[in-house]
Amino acid sequence: MRKPLSLLSVLALSVGIAMSAAPAQAALPSLMGNQDIPSLAPVLEQVTPAVVNISVSGKKVTRQRLPEQFRFFFGPNMPDEQVSEQPFQALGSGVIIDAKKGYVITNAHVIHEADEIKVSLKDGREFTAKKIGEDKQSDIALLQIKADDLTAIKMADSDELRVGDYALAIGNPFGLGQTVTSGIVSALGRSGLNIENFENFIQTDAAINSGNSGGALLNLRGELIGINTAILGPNGGNIGIGFAIPSNMVRDLSEQIIKFGEVRRGQLGITGAELTSDLAKTFGSTKQNGAFVNQVMPGSSADKAGIKAGDIISSIDGKAIRSFGELRAKIATMGAGKQVTLGIVRDGKEESVKVTLKQADDSEVRASALHPALEGAKLSTTTDPVAGVAVSEIDPRSPAAATGLQKGDVIIGVNRLRVNALADLTKALKNKPDVLALNIQRGDSSLYLVIR
Repeated sequence: MRKPLSLLSVLALSVGIAMSAAPAQAALPSLMGNQDIPSLAPVLEQVTPAVVNISVSGKKVTRQRLPEQFRFFFGPNMPDEQVSEQPFQALGSGVIIDAKKGYVITNAHVIHEADEIKVSLKDGREFTAKKIGEDKQSDIALLQIKADDLTAIKMADSDELRVGDYALAIGNPFGLGQTVTSGIVSALGRSGLNIENFENFIQTDAAINSGNSGGALLNLRGELIGINTAILGPNGGNIGIGFAIPSNMVRDLSEQIIKFGEVRRGQLGITGAELTSDLAKTFGSTKQNGAFVNQVMPGSSADKAGIKAGDIISSIDGKAIRSFGELRAKIATMGAGKQVTLGIVRDGKEESVKVTLKQADDSEVRASALHPALEGAKLSTTTDPVAGVAVSEIDPRSPAAATGLQKGDVIIGVNRLRVNALADLTKALKNKPDVLALNIQRGDSSLYLVIR
């Protein structure tokens, strides 16, 4: 029976960096007396200044709707819902990836709902950070600080990692202060853990505890191989099973956030399943790892590239994939417009095809993720009857319904800004404006809903 997975608590700090380990001699020895004593100290002295502590504060807003059966007792002037704010403070970790521009990578859940983000360096300096962007589905966020004399960590190619490579984790477990632990890469391509939407984790036994979220996992050369994100263990304690987001995913996501302010997710346009030995045998493949293609969507990137149902996708850009979950995570984080080469097995023969990834259709989302006043609605991009964001579902007892939104409404503008898709709406609501003037297309009519 699978033990419960615990997200690394933002109440304690932690950093971990992992990557393909170099030979043992890569751990530079330090001279002690007349003997060379193997030590990781020279490597750590170079990289620990790039691992930062993150402290956040904010207010969590909760809404409690008054049940209909109690309204009689409180009278008609009783508000439909009670709104309360609860202040909170939390801690996490981060990794400086660009010293000149002050970019810091961390987990999205570390800075979630934070009104103020502080970054503390190893040398004692503290700075207020600006959130550049985040991707909740992969749990990555990018911050920026304005500071001189920063140290950045170089990213490794996480696709070169092997099980058994040495890994070092740096962080601030339980708020104790910067702490270094060591271990190995225990497994690669872990998915199906239901921690994130897109999972392709590095598993390590380097000791990671609550508070390590956003920390670094590195190899013996001091290169970043992953961002620590979750642990498997009772009560958030370490039992030697930790998970990190691979550095290649971190690189792809951070580059998109820097360029666009958001992640523009790539899409292949298939549905599939994990490759089993029976499926491999049935479809003439000698490979036991890969992704089985159940269906190819008409007009998709996969369709245009000639991929067919029944194909087995075995590699991306020459790098073998282990599962459909790994394929899904890698494609989703590569970015729209990127061209990749997929290795496939069809009728027992190996082929390769070039695919240019389309931008993923904005999937249906809960509006509460965009603005509290929209809680209770589900939104999706539409072009029918007009380009905008459709209200596909709405809870009649929700704050969104109280604003006047109805199922079938199409949001075509916010505060005089045109909205053609969910990405436009997300951008318009990014700074949580105090007043929302939603331009709504309802049937043949156009109207404004003003939300304060």
